Amino acid sequence: MDVDSQPTMEETILVGDDLMMGPPSPLIPPEIASHVLEGVDLCDGILRNLFLCLQINDIEPFCQDEIALYRQCTERRDKKIRQRLQDSERKLGLSMPLDEARERAAQLESEVTSLDRRLILASGLEGMEGFRQRWSLHGRLTDTKRRLESLKQGMENRKKDEPVGGSTAKRWSFW
Repeated sequence: MDVDSQPTMEETILVGDDLMMGPPSPLIPPEIASHVLEGVDLCDGILRNLFLCLQINDIEPFCQDEIALYRQCTERRDKKIRQRLQDSERKLGLSMPLDEARERAAQLESEVTSLDRRLILASGLEGMEGFRQRWSLHGRLTDTKRRLESLKQGMENRKKDEPVGGSTAKRWSFW
């Protein structure tokens, strides 16, 4: 088989901006960071190799493997962190005192409102800086909304499990 008969593939050269595909990495609240990050590969070794490659070669086309590896690692990491954040919020909704859970929900709702307003303001910014701000704010807004939903789910599940009124005795009905 000669070289000309082999299928050709278009080659894509990755650049640093390709790392901004999909949502940005989630922000992790300090009060639950230890639970969320436990055992997660933070991709710091791969990032170090990427920076070393860029330092040696000075341009991105010579660091394709490092860029691709870092992108794959961060996508896996961020997916796992997002799931753990939602799980943690759900558990908090189930376990923390109801007043504290309501207060936490109010704080998250306030954060959603603030991020929403900032995103509207950022819509007027042009160019790459405007894109970066909108990208970052949209990711934070989406993550915060999901955390809030998870917290509320935990609170709702608790309400279903908790007895209503003072008596814990089962009520029997013949209907």
